[in-house]
Amino acid sequence: MTSRMLVAGVGNIFLGDDGFGVEVARRLATEDLPDWVRVADYGISGMHLAYDLANGYDTTILIDATSRGDDPGTIYVIELDHSQLPAAADSPPGSQLFDAHGMQPDVVFGVLDMLGADAGKVLLVGCEPASVDYGIGLSPVVTAAVGEAVRVVKGLIAAAGSGEQPLVGDDQRPVSSTQQPVSSTQQPVSSTQQPVSDDQSPGSDGSR
Repeated sequence: MTSRMLVAGVGNIFLGDDGFGVEVARRLATEDLPDWVRVADYGISGMHLAYDLANGYDTTILIDATSRGDDPGTIYVIELDHSQLPAAADSPPGSQLFDAHGMQPDVVFGVLDMLGADAGKVLLVGCEPASVDYGIGLSPVVTAAVGEAVRVVKGLIAAAGSGEQPLVGDDQRPVSSTQQPVSSTQQPVSSTQQPVSDDQSPGSDGSR
């Protein structure tokens, strides 16, 4: 039997490109995906995500704006190691989950530890943001990267379905940018894709 997978879009749509994960999840929810894959938009609800992870998934793909110093629109695929994540701030685990900036993986994993749960394999599909200033709507370069992120996630799903090991980046390098091939699909990233709609509303649920 194929392993269960959760694809989770996270981010704050009121902070510009921080809404990247929400938009990618919205797009993926319209795709024809295997029935063992669940797609959901968690927004900034880290507590909701942590409790869903505690229900047990073999693989989780988190989609989020991820600043690592590369050109805006760069797509990353990183396997997260719970044991190597930096500790959360001094505040008690879980308290940051109610903050607009509280969706960091270390915070979510901290709650999982409190619940005595194991998240299984966790992959992060991130996009380098151009701006996370207040305002609704993605920047043009990040909007153009949404379609590429959808293709990357679908490639990771296909790899999981066939039992292959997905190609992921190390701690320093992106898996894809406007010059490099992407993940297991080996398709070039295009910066000329048609932009997707930025019509987003708070409290939306893109669950599949």
